[in-house]
Amino acid sequence: MSGLLGVRLLLLLGCACVWLPGLTQAALVISRDHGAQPETRGAARLLQRRSTNEATVEVYSVTVDCTVTSRFAHTVMTSKALNKANSSQEIFFEVELPKTAFITNFSMEIEGQVYVGEVKEKEKAKKQYEKAVSSGQTAGLVKASGRKMEKFSVSVNVASKSEVTFILTYEELLQRKLGQYEILTRVKPKSLVQEFKIVTNIYEPQGIAFVDAHATFLSNELLPLLEKTVTDKKARISFSPTMEQQRTCPGCDGTLIDGDFLIKYDVNRAGDLGDIQLVNGYFVHFFAPPKLPRVPKNVVFVIDRSGSMSGRKIVQTREALLAILKDLNEEDYFALIQFDHHISSWKESLTKANMDNVAEAMVYVKNIRDAGGTDINGALLRGVNMLVKDRQDKKLPERSVDMIILLTDGMPNSGESNTFRIQENVRAAIGGNMSLFCLGFGNDVDYSFLDVMSKQNKGLARRIFEASDATLQLQGFYEEVANPLLSEVDLRYPDNAVDVLTTKHFNQLFNGSEIVVAGRLKDNELNNFLVEVYGQGFEEDFTVQGQASVVDWGVLYPDEDYIFGDFTERLWAYLTIQQLLDKSQTGAPEEKANATAKALEMSLQYSFVTPLTSMVVTKPETEDGTESPLIADKLTEEQRQQAERMLPRYSSPASYRPPPQPTYLVDGDPHFIIELPDKNDALCFNINDRPGTIFNLVRDPKSGILVNGQIIGDKKIPPNGKIHTYFWRFGIVHQTLGLRLEVSTQDISVFQDGKRVHLLWSDTASLKGPNMDLLVTKDRSLTVTLKDSVKFVILLHKVWQKHPYHRDYLGFYTLDTHLFSSSVHGLLGQFYNGIEFEVTDLRPGAVPEKPDATMYVKGQELNVTRGWQRDFRRDVKNGEEVPCWFIHNNATGLIDGDATDYIVSGLFKSV
Repeated sequence: MSGLLGVRLLLLLGCACVWLPGLTQAALVISRDHGAQPETRGAARLLQRRSTNEATVEVYSVTVDCTVTSRFAHTVMTSKALNKANSSQEIFFEVELPKTAFITNFSMEIEGQVYVGEVKEKEKAKKQYEKAVSSGQTAGLVKASGRKMEKFSVSVNVASKSEVTFILTYEELLQRKLGQYEILTRVKPKSLVQEFKIVTNIYEPQGIAFVDAHATFLSNELLPLLEKTVTDKKARISFSPTMEQQRTCPGCDGTLIDGDFLIKYDVNRAGDLGDIQLVNGYFVHFFAPPKLPRVPKNVVFVIDRSGSMSGRKIVQTREALLAILKDLNEEDYFALIQFDHHISSWKESLTKANMDNVAEAMVYVKNIRDAGGTDINGALLRGVNMLVKDRQDKKLPERSVDMIILLTDGMPNSGESNTFRIQENVRAAIGGNMSLFCLGFGNDVDYSFLDVMSKQNKGLARRIFEASDATLQLQGFYEEVANPLLSEVDLRYPDNAVDVLTTKHFNQLFNGSEIVVAGRLKDNELNNFLVEVYGQGFEEDFTVQGQASVVDWGVLYPDEDYIFGDFTERLWAYLTIQQLLDKSQTGAPEEKANATAKALEMSLQYSFVTPLTSMVVTKPETEDGTESPLIADKLTEEQRQQAERMLPRYSSPASYRPPPQPTYLVDGDPHFIIELPDKNDALCFNINDRPGTIFNLVRDPKSGILVNGQIIGDKKIPPNGKIHTYFWRFGIVHQTLGLRLEVSTQDISVFQDGKRVHLLWSDTASLKGPNMDLLVTKDRSLTVTLKDSVKFVILLHKVWQKHPYHRDYLGFYTLDTHLFSSSVHGLLGQFYNGIEFEVTDLRPGAVPEKPDATMYVKGQELNVTRGWQRDFRRDVKNGEEVPCWFIHNNATGLIDGDATDYIVSGLFKSV
């Protein structure tokens, strides 16, 4: 397919979202976890170029049809394009869909032939993919795409004068939050479309309380095109501008449609029992009784103040806590615990949230400062013990809810650092008597660790994205859990009538949320279907019971031929699979295995693309008829977070966010990595020389900073005959401040004013001085912060002492590099002021998984290879793979001069 031109068709949907830019060069889009063409993990954008031949492909239809039946949303997205050229064109189809959704179908119609997806077990799909796909062929995938979305992408080669139709279907159960359901459609066509239509139909037998529909791009001219019809039990919202109405001005090609299309609604809630609907042998019960009094809460805020929270994060955390404290009710009790490698409490027990105490706490919060390591285990156990002791001492209201809210941005690296043991410690301490809510701040946090720990302790986790609105994200999460209405809620159904049920016990019901239970009936006779609900309220226990009645959908909606009548069964299957996937993470080993097996079985039965399955479509790939499959996957939260780390982190001009800072590091064999977030990419290279050689890494004559590193080799020659080298010693000099620092795999020495301070890796220690701060995290890392200047992080990699070849070694990471002067140089330093390059001509390499490409840099043309190196900041043991362009031959052509030019005569020498 090399050289083919294509058009990229992008639908960004929530029921969805829509983007249609112009022609691009053929760019591979391949699933990131299927071992295929890793260059696309962050490189595809580099390979896309605008074509001057945009008119050869016409996208003439984009439609989004979303049907919501009793909160269960069924969305179909259809797009049609025509290749008007005299040669084949590659056409891309991309759709953003909600993270909570499951893809249920995908098909393409090309020249009258329909290609339909088939859901398979993930490993079987992977084997089929790997067997068929070869270098240069494309595939579809689902990948990370922002906070609420994940992206499905596929490309196909379309013959001259031919049409292609893409159809994607997904389903999800809408979740009620803060008293409403939400359907988001991000609309960004970028070009005019003959037929553009978004239609949403909502059917709610309970009756619709309100519907609000608006869009950020609705001008006075477009406002009348937003049509909304609402009756007692049905709503229809549509938006369908003509091409002329889409234009920014008469005769212009630009479009006015650019923004978010949002629908919010809620249903009527008349009785305490809730609403029960029965269709085709399956029932669903929605429970959210109105006008319940809130239950007082006892909440311990556990706040990470470690060094990684520095800057904007700690500011936003303080801002959010100040707003949250203002919203506490006087009946609530609260506590504040902050931690790094030390743990400190505002007070030794929980405090009533009266006006005076809240004012005092706000003063305390304003003084929270960042420093040190991350002792999550100790901080959480302190919070649990505080709640347990206050319960035992009867300091808390008897009928109240106990909860802990943890906010952290990093990995535990102080005290107990084994995440599994932390989970076990916390679960044992809590003993099912309180809820733990974990907020993971940013992309560095180990979210899967927090997610499992929350679910083990009657809570949930939420990611807080690094952005200007992080304060609002924190407040928003708190508002969701701030007002408990019931605890220990049980929903009971007659055993002789119900065959299988989703979860029917819930730890809490919060104001503005909703409990949903679905099940299968043993038969369709409903002569005795008694429903009972029990829960613990504020002043007394809550109890209600009643007889379920059947809703006749044909009577309610006589003019509707199709409202997918099996929705109760699919809703039951959707909910069951979601709950089984949770159990597969949090249960005992046998329970995990059983839950995984059952979730896989149901995913295949109902054709849901879940983290256990993939959808495979075999499609035509080239003009000679060769076929290759595409695979649609659903990412786990951990995979999604890892993918997002590779994305550029920009915000709109109207909102503030600190500019993304590159990271420069050397770690491993030794491998140099230059991470460039502004380019959404990275460069890497290796410098080979004899063990004992000392290289200059950073030299800034204006600031007086010098960093050198010495390499060490393996203990003996390995069987493959190749000696690996690693950095084992670094020398750091700040001439202006009169400082000298020597760091080796054995120890750390600081020299100043003729004095020497000695530190050991075996201790966690902090050394603060007028010119330099040092933080040693035991057997893990050293953070060096120079006064009014830059920060370095050095990682210690400990190798098994009896390893026959390898030794302990160090990794070196530079932060805040924008603080260096324009004169900075060295193997790393020369890149601190930026590097311009372009990558083109992607082609098969010597290894199928590592394609080659051509790089234009510094006026030279280099052959580079797409590969992987490891960044160990988040996981010092295993590291995290970073995709990068590898420059061969000791980085010749990329670095200034020759690698030997950077060899110096001593650890503290400049020459």
